Amino acid sequence: MAAGQAIHGRGAITLPAPPDAEVIPVTDETFGTKVVDNYRWLEDANSPETKAFIDAENAYTARYMEQAHIRPQIADDLDQLEHVTTWTVPIARGNDLFFQKLLAGEDQASIYARHGWTEKDKRLIDPAQFSRDPNTSVNLDDVSRDATLVAYEMREGGSDETTVHVFNVKTGKTLQDELPSANYLSVCFTPDGRGLYYARMDAKGTLLYEHMWGQRTSHDRLLFGHEFRGEELGPSDLIQAYVTDDARYLVVEVDRGVPAKRVDIVFRDLTKPDSYFDVLVWGLESRFSAIYAKGAWYVKTDYKAPNGRILEADPGIMPDAWTTVVPEGKDAIDEFNIVGNKIYVKRLDDVKTETTAYTLDGKAAGTVNYDGIGSATVVQGRSTDRYGFYSFESFIAPPTIYRLDTLTGKTEVFAQPKVPFDTSQYELKQVFYTSKDGTRVPMFIAGKRGLKQDGTERLLMTGYGGFDLSELPEWKPVYAEWMEEGGWFALPNLRGGNEYGERWHEQAMFEKKQNVFDDWFAAAEYLIANKYTSTSHFAIMGRSNGGLLMGASITQRPDLFAAVECGYPLLDMLRYQKFEEGRLWTTEYGSAENEKQFAYLVKYSPYQNVKKGTAYPAVFFFTGASDTRVDPLHARKMTALLQADSSSGRPILLHYSVAGGHSSGVSVGQEIEDGTDQLTFLWTETGQPAKQK
Repeated sequence: MAAGQAIHGRGAITLPAPPDAEVIPVTDETFGTKVVDNYRWLEDANSPETKAFIDAENAYTARYMEQAHIRPQIADDLDQLEHVTTWTVPIARGNDLFFQKLLAGEDQASIYARHGWTEKDKRLIDPAQFSRDPNTSVNLDDVSRDATLVAYEMREGGSDETTVHVFNVKTGKTLQDELPSANYLSVCFTPDGRGLYYARMDAKGTLLYEHMWGQRTSHDRLLFGHEFRGEELGPSDLIQAYVTDDARYLVVEVDRGVPAKRVDIVFRDLTKPDSYFDVLVWGLESRFSAIYAKGAWYVKTDYKAPNGRILEADPGIMPDAWTTVVPEGKDAIDEFNIVGNKIYVKRLDDVKTETTAYTLDGKAAGTVNYDGIGSATVVQGRSTDRYGFYSFESFIAPPTIYRLDTLTGKTEVFAQPKVPFDTSQYELKQVFYTSKDGTRVPMFIAGKRGLKQDGTERLLMTGYGGFDLSELPEWKPVYAEWMEEGGWFALPNLRGGNEYGERWHEQAMFEKKQNVFDDWFAAAEYLIANKYTSTSHFAIMGRSNGGLLMGASITQRPDLFAAVECGYPLLDMLRYQKFEEGRLWTTEYGSAENEKQFAYLVKYSPYQNVKKGTAYPAVFFFTGASDTRVDPLHARKMTALLQADSSSGRPILLHYSVAGGHSSGVSVGQEIEDGTDQLTFLWTETGQPAKQK
């Protein structure tokens, strides 16, 4: 936009020109192509100039929020929707249940125990006891087999790094043993409860250690991680470990990249102290997950089965000779677990959760029934437990947790939040539309019953499309508040997820990433054609890989949307692999350091495709200083670039949280504040455009 040009938001909001960001061009020549970066200096988060930029942008955003009339109402509504008592699915140890619980009015969940189904909940670990910072949170990792010890992680803000602690339920005290701040991929107790197995990630890769009570962590024993069978393990090989339900084996899963295209599994017999790891599966370009029950290995895999199947595995032979227990079907297997010596298989039938039970030899043994369209967790519990637990939710139904009797199939409610949201006043449906290349794509649409469908209503659409992650109907207060205000909500199931198995994912990887964006634009055009909304009332939001989707929306179809919330985004796809955890994602996107991959990355990378003088929509960039996964530099650089180059005169704002990060863990108060700003911006900027004089 022209220097000094005033900015006009909808709702009669006016702002001066955005803060100045100095243009200091840096030119890179990659494979014969010159690329100019005017804001490379903003990559340094600690420089005085970058800090001044962040402060100026936050003040600029605050000036916008001060003028937005709907902000107090949204804040009050979100306060009611967020401040409710919620639970996590419990971990059972005999009759004892361990879970996290957030009481209405609290900022963070505590860890609780219930000693018997009908007994009262007892608070064990309260994060408020450790820190006055409301953004300090705890997360339950594991409970010892005798239910006397609880392992948990403590997180500051939204960073991926945590510290690990152990609480003694009998004494009511925390052990002196503490694992230092790091990115832990798994934490579990040794079978005798005298120590922990933990997988810790660093710059060189993931290493699996054993820590025994009372010893210094510098003396912890390395069990696995540098190399195996002559193959060196590197930074993109992620390790997780667990102990089988019968306490016999320590199982190690090695995920190759994010998402993993290859998963290796080895195991160690803990009854033989000097034994090394044996191979369950190694070296196949497929994914495997294993559960040991009743003396046998049960493995879910996409090996020669893109939609997944479950096999009984023999560690001594190749998977081709393993016994099929649950064959591949038309619907992708999402997850499985063995509880009460039954196999519970969660599938997606056109993106709707269905769970079927089987005997250990593969005979059908009933289903888990759900109330309408929604998403459920897999039945959780141990293979020897009689009872399992699962959660069910949707865009219009908060999550309810159930206990399932695996003998009778009977379910009963374990926990149900009392949210001031009348589900009966809303509807959730599924439609299908056609993408650019003819692919049939599903989409969920929700809103108040009787809401007009004449193109005049606001609509909020979100999406992701990547990393083999299925996007299912889930409860979020910000979605509920949007619908309570009278807007439509939509979620298209873009290629790149696991909604239809690995083939659906592969159609959006590497050079095929454009398919995600085309699916997204086709969804928007369907909603407009069917008069759910119009371009001037159309809001979109996405985070992380979904933030990349928002960036592509801004640069490829600036005409299609009125307002964009772009959260924790990947935007400079030529340099993303150089920062934070970016190196892990080259198995999904590729890398600009590869000539063939550079050619397609430079075509869609949002930061390199901003064109000066283009009328871009209103944009709200959202990131946090504690994001140690996607570097906030993406949001900083793109904010400066769009503010300089957009000709629309519409607001380009940066919300830069000093407390927030990529992972969960920020306080309820912070969630309300952040959600209020996001919805205030999107609702305001999808209102009636000002009349042109």
